[in-house]
Parts: sequence; C-alpha cells; structure tokens
Amino acid sequence: MQAGIDSAAGIIWRYLNEHGETTLSKLKQGTKLSDQLLFAGIGWLAREEKLTFTREGRSVRVCLREHQPA
Repeated sequence: MQAGIDSAAGIIWRYLNEHGETTLSKLKQGTKLSDQLLFAGIGWLAREEKLTFTREGRSVRVCLREHQPA
C-alpha cells in the first residue's frame, strides 16, 4: 500500500508542477486517482510540507509551495 501512496504522491506532484494551483476536484480529474489514493498522496505531500492549501468559498485549492500565487 505504501508504494501506491508514494506513486500517487508523485503523480500529484507532477500534475501540480505542470498545471499550478488547482481545486481538489480538478486534481482528482486530472490525475485519475481514486479518492483513497488522492487523499493519501495529498497527505504524504502535506506531511513533507510540499503543499499549500487555500479555501475559496466551498472549494479547497492546492498548490506546490514553490508555486504559490503572488
């Protein structure tokens, strides 16, 4: 299972690196990960302090720390 989470984290990182800040729903659509792997991968990256989260109305946006909007 950990290998799957590690792989999911890599997929998420690459997606965010290429596309920049996005909503969780767009991240799910873009990565095609299951809910379980998406949130496990996000948790992995968040634990490593690689992500920033912002709430925008009812949605949550996520981006890589080095790609934060100005």
